[in-house]
Amino acid sequence: MRTFNLKGVAFLAASMILLSCNQAPKKSAETTTEAESQSEVKLSLAQWSLHKAIRSGEMSPYDFAKQASELGFSGLEYVNQLYNDVFTAEDKSAAVAEFVAKNNVLAAEYGLTNVLIMIDGEGALSTSDADARAEAIENHKLWIDAASEMGCSAVRLNLYGEKDPELWKANSIASLSALSAYAAPKGINVLVENHGRISSNAAALMEVINGVDAENCGTLPDFGNFCIAEEGYGSVFDGSCTEVYDIYQGVSEMMPKAMALSAKSNDFDENGNETFIDYTRMLQIAKENGYDGFIGVEYEGSRLSEIEGIKATRDLLIKASAAL
Repeated sequence: MRTFNLKGVAFLAASMILLSCNQAPKKSAETTTEAESQSEVKLSLAQWSLHKAIRSGEMSPYDFAKQASELGFSGLEYVNQLYNDVFTAEDKSAAVAEFVAKNNVLAAEYGLTNVLIMIDGEGALSTSDADARAEAIENHKLWIDAASEMGCSAVRLNLYGEKDPELWKANSIASLSALSAYAAPKGINVLVENHGRISSNAAALMEVINGVDAENCGTLPDFGNFCIAEEGYGSVFDGSCTEVYDIYQGVSEMMPKAMALSAKSNDFDENGNETFIDYTRMLQIAKENGYDGFIGVEYEGSRLSEIEGIKATRDLLIKASAAL
């Protein structure tokens, strides 16, 4: 069993006391809460949308809640790899405890919901190297613990480590089964994103998810991550990917087990529509599958600034949702 050090526990306890207080959340003048309500859409901000600012040092990852609040979001989707203080710490367990405590305080201060943690850089869960896979599973458990302490509903992980489809499926099912069993009593859903190569082959991914057959094991469909090429891997947006899985078919196949949804965007036309993805069509697919959870904004383009791209994606989701 994983434990946090006493300093981390004390800090965490203090943060949870703050969470229980009826604070007046900070809201900016630019909030879109009313628009969200009118369109019946719940929007979360994927921290990856701000990765350039964070990695350049222009923004601290701990400014995430403040920035999301100013942009009118109600939910937060954390990305673990953006917290260098955690990944460079000598005592990682203690560093994660500090991560949990700080972000709990900040989410409460701004009146936001912790939605999920995206886990990267913690090992290959689909590798055929049994020792490496066991280590990856243990590494992921630390973030499942963190997500539970933060009141998140889920963690998002990746299935990397094998190119052979049958080995990939078998190893993925084994790892997901172990992690889903660990996460279930903690109230955490274990989600897989279509995150490139074989994991973006939605039909193969659903064989894995259905093979696990756990109520808390599901998917996080991403509108744009459907490059399935091993050689010639690239972006579906700029045509550099040599083999693309149909994005609408892929989302449709993943939606029956979807417990989160990522609205990837790259660029927009003069009418505010994404130039590659039909957002109305994507939201219609989600609606037909009864999805009513948070939709995460994940802007990855370069023509607009990160902030402007986030706003454009946010506004498009509100517009498209209201039109349904």
